[in-house]
Amino acid sequence: MAERIGFLGLGIMGSRMAANVAKAGYELTVWTHTEGKAERWAQENGATAVSTPAEVAGASDIVVSMVVDGAQVESVLCGESGVAEGARERASGSDLLCVDSSTIAPTDTRRIAARLKERGIGMIDAPVTGSSPRAEAGTLTIMVGGETRDFERTRPLLEAMGELIVHVGELGQGEMLKLINNSLGAANAAAVAEALVLADATGVDLDALVAVTQAGSGASAQMQSKAGPMRAHDYSTLFKTEHLLKDVRLCLEEAQTAGVPFPAAAHARDMLAATMGRGHGADDYAALIESAEGLAGRRL
Repeated sequence: MAERIGFLGLGIMGSRMAANVAKAGYELTVWTHTEGKAERWAQENGATAVSTPAEVAGASDIVVSMVVDGAQVESVLCGESGVAEGARERASGSDLLCVDSSTIAPTDTRRIAARLKERGIGMIDAPVTGSSPRAEAGTLTIMVGGETRDFERTRPLLEAMGELIVHVGELGQGEMLKLINNSLGAANAAAVAEALVLADATGVDLDALVAVTQAGSGASAQMQSKAGPMRAHDYSTLFKTEHLLKDVRLCLEEAQTAGVPFPAAAHARDMLAATMGRGHGADDYAALIESAEGLAGRRL
């Protein structure tokens, strides 16, 4: 592969996405904030680990970031020892392009991109949807905001990580669509938890509930993927409750700015916040069942 790729962040999603980049044959340089983790990952996946985002930039033509929030994105791209600093050390003549796959506010995306542009660095936002198994399989859905030429340049790289790649509009629109999608998912997951508790309280067989709803108008990806873990009270982490709450909060902030109500998302925010309050912030958001049970005063 002609383009050299850098990857910042090797968490639940990032580590799997980066592994598919390595499998696709790209020359890959990685960094993550946890000491020693990048080195271990690089040895297992045939990549090079470095100690700062600046070093990643110096060795790369395209840098993918997959971190937690806007503050972290700004830090790794524009902060001390960040990508912008390392861009000065690049030997390659090609333009450096940043691809942010984190889920952050569109306003943060545009502000960070403006700072990078001052340094001659391009940026697109390319958040992903899909759980860690889809990240591992390389079948994520990726929504991209930015210039068409940048999208086309990164398409082969994105296709190494995802199955459905959609250019959704200008810079920041990928993030906006991701926030809406995650908020819909959160609202649906909260409804699934509440439906399970109601069915149990009224004597409905829960196997029958899942089978019937999945064949009818109540069908959803959340019923399919989360009803089982909710019933088993199994919160093995695929997507942390605290991260989903962050996404819903960001969506509601954008909705407020636009003057558009989103009450289903507001309810999901409150349920997620209550789940956080019960100590499940680092657990999978299947833990929403805890809040639904708490409101009803009963347990499945």
